[in-house]
Amino acid sequence: MQAFTVLVRRPVFSPSIAATSRLQAFSRHFSQTRFAMAPISKETDFLVIGGGSGGLGAARAASAKYGVKSMVIEGGRLGGTCVNVGCVPKKVTFNAAAIAETIREAKSYGFSLSQTAPFDWTTFKEKRDAYVKRLNGIYERNLNNDKVEYVHGWAKLLSPNSVEVALDDGSKTVINAKKILIATGGRPTIPPQVPGSEYGINSDGFFDISTLPKKVALVGAGYIAVEFAGMFNALGVETHLYIRYDTFLRSFDPMIQETVTKEYERLGVHVHKRSIVNKVEKDASTGKLTVHFKEGDGEGVVSELDHLIWAIGRTPQTDNVGIEKTGVKLSEKGHIIVDPYQNTNVENIYALGDVAGHIELTPVALAAGRKLAARLFGGEAFKTTRLDYDNVPSVVFAHPEVGAIGMTEPQAVEKYGRENLKIYKTNFTAMYYAMMDPEHKGPTAYKLICVGPEEKIVGLHILGLGSGEMLQGFGVAIKMGATKADFDSCIAIHPTSAEELVTLK
Repeated sequence: MQAFTVLVRRPVFSPSIAATSRLQAFSRHFSQTRFAMAPISKETDFLVIGGGSGGLGAARAASAKYGVKSMVIEGGRLGGTCVNVGCVPKKVTFNAAAIAETIREAKSYGFSLSQTAPFDWTTFKEKRDAYVKRLNGIYERNLNNDKVEYVHGWAKLLSPNSVEVALDDGSKTVINAKKILIATGGRPTIPPQVPGSEYGINSDGFFDISTLPKKVALVGAGYIAVEFAGMFNALGVETHLYIRYDTFLRSFDPMIQETVTKEYERLGVHVHKRSIVNKVEKDASTGKLTVHFKEGDGEGVVSELDHLIWAIGRTPQTDNVGIEKTGVKLSEKGHIIVDPYQNTNVENIYALGDVAGHIELTPVALAAGRKLAARLFGGEAFKTTRLDYDNVPSVVFAHPEVGAIGMTEPQAVEKYGRENLKIYKTNFTAMYYAMMDPEHKGPTAYKLICVGPEEKIVGLHILGLGSGEMLQGFGVAIKMGATKADFDSCIAIHPTSAEELVTLK
């Protein structure tokens, strides 16, 4: 198996025998269930390497909207990280965790519920996998409906206009293209310098866990580690989270960092601050893991772990794809360097999504793909079309949920100066918790960052129940240039938590 896989994230170390068996089983099943393919075209107008959100968005728009002969090459499952080992199965798992929390909280509302059995993770996983599989089929049908040619295989660039594809049957074919889009995404990073790191799994491996563990450890302070830790904890798993500093989610506003870190500790997550994992051991008889770590000035050990999950960042999938044959330039971190229009330094080669390193979110890649197709094939009217990467809303499905758009307070201070800002903040207990004992009440906190005499809102940060759904509408307002006066002029919807954002004083 090639080390490079298009948009399906795999560990950088060699796969285990079990993992290899799963891949082989999937390949056999895939070859039996996907649409019958016509002979592969040797020429195409627009060739896309990578069947994730960005690549699919670009190819479908080019073909369906502009009549371009398009082709997608994907060696794994269609939909990329988001559909297979990211947003979609993650949100389904978050929903399960939220239901577990609701069951515990139901007593406060007068319900008498008794569980006759613990949460059935195995059945849940099977249903989640089946849902993802249905989505894979829908993606292939959509390509077929939009007349995009789909080739299942591993792509490697031979030149700026040609690609070699290793097919399922072991053969290879060469495809020439007028324009090529590289949308190969990234993969989770494993720290090779830590002895025993291979005993852990990466964030993709989270979705392979077949039974509910009793005890887990996660390493990382980004949204993936934080989300998984919250889900495990809500489902009753003893959860240890190792972070390098005093807070996690460090790219978010300090209000969010401090409040959510404190809430995780209150909920029972074992947050190991200023910690570094320096060795992992595996018991040969039980398979249990032991993690040795440094925490502050001391040393620590956690044993009897069912799983260790590395969530320390992602590596762009630019190795073993033939980039060196094209002259396309890479950054120091391995991302493809592109301009605001997704152009690389080589004519007729483009890149977008995680492989280019610009805001690694699924909707960003999808929007960038559609914008690129419009610019390349939509005619003069779309000649300057490109994605605006400013004010992109993002959500963390943590406990509580987090939403943010625009600048953090430190960023705004650095750009505008403290004297030119006005910060509006509030924290309160959502009405949902009114019936509960104090120890069961979660936090809600909101912040608006305004600049200038007109008080234009340049940052909005929220955490609490419903923040994920709430942010989308407020994101539109921020994108349109809303001011504090615009928020004030909107009549509040009562009783909601969101009303606090239009009544801030």
